[in-house]
Parts: sequence; structure tokens; C-alpha cells
Amino acid sequence: MRFAILSFPGSSCDVDMYHALVDIVGVGAEIINHQEANLENFDAVVIPTGASYGDYLRPGALAQSSKSIDSLKAFAASGKPVLGVGNGFQILVEAGILPGAFLRNKGLKFRSGNAQLAVQNSQSTFTSIYEQGQQITLPFAHEYGNYYVDADTAAQLKERNRIVFTYEDGNPDGSVEKIAGVLNEEGNVLGMMPLPERAVEEIIGGTDGLPLFRSILKNWSEKNVNHA
Repeated sequence: MRFAILSFPGSSCDVDMYHALVDIVGVGAEIINHQEANLENFDAVVIPTGASYGDYLRPGALAQSSKSIDSLKAFAASGKPVLGVGNGFQILVEAGILPGAFLRNKGLKFRSGNAQLAVQNSQSTFTSIYEQGQQITLPFAHEYGNYYVDADTAAQLKERNRIVFTYEDGNPDGSVEKIAGVLNEEGNVLGMMPLPERAVEEIIGGTDGLPLFRSILKNWSEKNVNHA
């Protein structure tokens, strides 16, 4: 399985994501500059966190104007998995691939640390190795982590089981319905604010992010590897 790590000016965790995928999970990965984004020959795309284009205007707003976004939209429409974490989630929202918008944290300050999450959908491409309702801990680092959708959209997300992760530590940044991660309608695109690539080794604080990447690999293998 081969992952494209889509890198924009200001992406700061593309190497972290590469390490998690190649050295820990054991899949192939390549960091792809957004100006050279031909994604057709990859099996999955990951958009890492950072501050694309310095977060000018608002996080992800300038990245969505990159010519790579058309290629990303076509890739997502093909049904292959797309994962956006942190700023990558914000880019997916700004590009219209995922619903919603991001506001500044409720306290109007940048925050970082560890978030306590609950797995609300263990049936997705990204979470099939987790248990339903499992409590996990993932790092976060954001100033615009306050995910917003209107009441009707929030109801639809809940009804269609598209809310994958919720905050279980008081939701201090104010995300609607405590949403920490959400799927597109087809279920092959996940955006999440916490950072699973920073939780794949005990030496850096835990491995609660590892099942996410292994779930992607497991689901890909079940669809593409001949076990006969």
C-alpha cells in the first residue's frame, strides 16, 4: 500500500507522518509537493498538520486554491481513503470535501496537549481496529480547533454515523457536538483535529493513534490482496 503525504508551504508534520507510516506501520509513503500533485498511482492520501500558507486569511483558506485540490477531489471521488489531520482537516473543510467551518478556540488562545477521545464509529475504514466507545488519548496543537456546523448538519452527521471521534475531556475549544473527527458522506474521507501520527510509539507517549493507520491498511488489504 502506498500513501501520498500532500505537503503545502507551511506543512510542518509531513516528516512525522512519513515516519509513522513507513517506519512504524510499514507501508510505502512519499511526500508530494502540492504543485506536483498527481495522486492517481497512490492508494491513500494524507494531509498533515501545520500552518499551510501561514494560516493567512484563515487556516486552510489559501491551500484550497492550490491546483492540487482538483486532483485531491478526484482522488476522494474515486473512493480511496483520504485522511486530513489538524491543518489537513481544515484544508478538507475549506475545499468543500468535508462540511463545516473552523472558529478560533473558545478561549481565543492556541492550545496543545493531549485530548481524551471516544470512538463513536468503529465501523469506518479508519477505525475498524478500535472498539466501539473506546477511550483513547491523542495529542493536539491548534488555535482554530473549534469545529462548527449548523444544527441541521449536526443532526445529519449523527444520524448517518459520520461522527467518528468526540472529545471526552470537557470540549474546552467548543466544537459542536464535541466533534473531533468526521467523515464525508461516502465514508472514505476523514478529517480530525487530534494528531494520530504523534501517538504511534510508547517512547513518545503512547500508541493510541496506531490502530487508525492499521485500520486503513487492513481495509485496503481486504479489498486488494488475494488471500487464496
